[in-house]
Amino acid sequence: MRYAKGHKESTREKIVQAASRRFRQDGAEGVGVAALMAEAGLTHGGFYSHFESKEALLSASIEEGMTQSLDELIQLAKRYGDDVTALARAYLHPRHRDHPEKGCAAAALAPELARHSATTRAAFTARLQALFKLIEERLPATLSAAQRRERSMAIFATLMGTLQMARAVDDKGLSERILQSGIHAATALAQG
Repeated sequence: MRYAKGHKESTREKIVQAASRRFRQDGAEGVGVAALMAEAGLTHGGFYSHFESKEALLSASIEEGMTQSLDELIQLAKRYGDDVTALARAYLHPRHRDHPEKGCAAAALAPELARHSATTRAAFTARLQALFKLIEERLPATLSAAQRRERSMAIFATLMGTLQMARAVDDKGLSERILQSGIHAATALAQG
């Protein structure tokens, strides 16, 4: 049976999108290839015509998930003021906390990625650098380039750690306070 032009590329993209959601929701080790393919509406047997391994799919999913997160963060920040406080509010929103499958791949997967291949970690690093740049561009011009770079890393580490903590606790009120404290901390880092 012949498929229309572009069928293989669109099928691959469908797999990557499904995997990106599932990896963020259940972790890289928590999802098998068969389940990922079923979620994409495909059979397990077709996986290897698109990817050489689950690790290759993870790498592609990291790129997809973090690029999607970056794009959404830019749009949300513009809607709410386009500064570090707006980024922090968008990133530390309860909706982001409650839906990791739609959220930041860094917050969902970073603890696992240290044990993965250099290729996967390189994909993560490249997208992480883009997140740092997004924050850098919103820091005061009175800071030196080195100061903006260093501060952007501290701010993102604060945001990511805050989100992970807010997701981990079993007390909604405490979770809300954690999110608010992260917004305040990121704002203070940006200004100070």
